[in-house]
Order: sequence, then structure tokens, then C-alpha cells
Amino acid sequence: MTPHHLSTLDARRIAVRAQLLDSARPTALLDVVRHLTLLQIDPTAAVAPSAELVVWSRLGPAWSPADLAAALTKRTLVELTATIRPAEDMALHRAEMAATRDRPPPGRRGEFVAANDACRRDILARLRAEGPLPSRVIPDTCVVPWRSTGWTDQQNVIRLLEAMSLRGEVAVAGRLGRDRLWDLAERVHPDDPVVPLDEALRRRDARRLAALGIARARTTQVPIEPYDVGTAGEPAVVDGVKGMWRVDPRYLGQPFTGRAALLSPFDRLVHDRRRLLELFGFEYGLEMYKPAANRRWGYYALPILHGDRLVGKLDATADRRAGVLRVDAVHEDEPFGTEVAAAVTGEISSLASWLGLETRAGRLTSWAGVPRISAPLRRARA
Repeated sequence: MTPHHLSTLDARRIAVRAQLLDSARPTALLDVVRHLTLLQIDPTAAVAPSAELVVWSRLGPAWSPADLAAALTKRTLVELTATIRPAEDMALHRAEMAATRDRPPPGRRGEFVAANDACRRDILARLRAEGPLPSRVIPDTCVVPWRSTGWTDQQNVIRLLEAMSLRGEVAVAGRLGRDRLWDLAERVHPDDPVVPLDEALRRRDARRLAALGIARARTTQVPIEPYDVGTAGEPAVVDGVKGMWRVDPRYLGQPFTGRAALLSPFDRLVHDRRRLLELFGFEYGLEMYKPAANRRWGYYALPILHGDRLVGKLDATADRRAGVLRVDAVHEDEPFGTEVAAAVTGEISSLASWLGLETRAGRLTSWAGVPRISAPLRRARA
């Protein structure tokens, strides 16, 4: 078919609307997660856990993280490979899990699992008898260690459990503090009919496109969740951007009214950095792994959305011991007018209120046009 011809404005508005970040806020946690398809889990909580921040950006300050914990306890939502997903979506993953069991993937992970098959069977037997269990109480009977140049070196049981979860043998059944509790997958995942692999992959592509609005058919492969969507949707071209896109036709020609939002660094609107540059002209990177002197925007800077533009970054930290949301900088990619400054200030105040903290400027001394923040902040150019 003839590709749809989109301006970058059209493309941005499609992307924002698809991510539930326009003015028509959703009202229910499960509706948000079902539409977005996932919430990515990350242990960093400089402001708040990423999964909670993503939901707050959609539902607003009336939403409580206790609702997320309750949904995980009831298993209407479940954990899978560092993500939280609707439990019913496991039917779209189980055929791939079975294929992984039958034909282990080449490379280091597959070799590690094969070499430690006896340990794998020990884990299954222990979970069957005693689960759910945290990994630290499961004996390490691996004969070949997991080797890594990073922090995962020698974490044999955890690496094996994670590989077994991709095989559909075990699953995260809950948490005890920050510890994951592991159990047999058959006791965690719904016993829904398995969707055949080819159909499941097509449906996952279609759901991903519905959540993104516009995406590449093929692009850089990344862990956890792809950025691309295969043949889902319809072809499109975007003015000034090379190559073909796929667009969900349900978003074409729809009216748009935007709002301000502060986003997690792992928010799906900003997670694909190439798409972010091509459609929004927004340069961004997570800088917590950089030395402090080399950071441009801060340890855990939150992208700032206003309408259909990403306009800056918020450098802030939740100091729960002191009871404050400490704001060190608001970096402006484009100069904020009075309307944008007021909207951003409102979102900062909303974030602090949701966290149960007072807003306080950090070591900085001035940011004009932010009357609702208890101490003024610095304007900073990106």
C-alpha cells in the first residue's frame, strides 16, 4: 500500500498519544499496563522506582504504588525478565519459552545452562518442594561458573534462574524486600492456552506498535523488549527522516491536546534514543554510570515533556531521610516561556506531593518564573 506521509509534528503527536501522555489521562493501573504492554524494572530509585514513575506520569498523584504491589500479589500483573506485564500476556510468551527449552540459544547463556543441567534440575526439585524461595537460600551446585567482567561474575544461581525463566520453567512469584521469590512457572503464570509462536510474535508486534504509535519495522536489537515492530500496522514516511516507518492507523488524523509530564529515564517514549533524536530532536542519555564531573544533566535526570515536545531535563533527587525532593537543575533544551515554566513547576510540585516530600532547591540559587517552588532554582541550558 502507499505509505502514509507524516510530518515530524504528526509523528511526535502519534508517539505521545500512544504512550498515554496526552491530556486524556487514563484512570486505572491495569488499563495503563495492558496498553503499554510492560513496565521496566530498574533497581535505581533516585527519585522513585522507574515502574512507579512511569505509572505516575500517566495516572497522576492520586495513584498509589500500593496498587502496583497489590496487582503483583494478586498476579493480575507478573514479572518477566526485568519487566512487569499483564498476566494474560504470558500466553504470548510461552511458545517462545518452549522453543528455548527445545532449542537452547547459541552462545554463553545456552552453554551455561547446558553445562549446569544437574543444578537446574536441583533447583526445580527444591522449588517444587519448598517454593517460593529467594535465590540466596538455593544451594549452588553449578559445575561451571557464570563468568563476567561485571558485577554478575560468579552469580551462578541467579543467572541460572533467569535463564530458566526464559525457558518457562521458573518465574518470579513475588518479592521479599528487594529479593525476588522464585517458584515453578506453572504455579505463577496463568494456565491459558498457548498461542502458537508465529501468531504470538505477530500479536506482540501489534501490541508494541499500539503502545509506541510509530516505530521502525527493523532496527537495533536490544535486550528485554525490542524497539521494532515487524510488519505490524501500515507503512509511513516522516518528513526529513530517512527510511520507512510503521504506524498504527488508529492514531492517524486524531485531534491532539498535550500536557506537561516528567518521565522516567526508562520510559518507552524516550527509551529508543535513535527514534528520540529522529522524531523529537532530543538528545538524552542516562548518566548515573558516568563520573560526576562528566555529567551534563545529572545522575538520574528526568526528561521533561510539554505537549508534543521534549523540552528539557529535571535533575532531582528524593531525599526521604530529610523529607525533601531536592531539585538541583532544570535544564532547558529550548527556552521556557511563562506557560511552559508554570506547567513544569506544577509537575515538580505534583511529583513532590506524590512522594510525600517537600520541594527544595539543592545547591543552586535561581530559576526565574517558578513561584510555586519553595526555593528558586537555576535555569540551565542543555
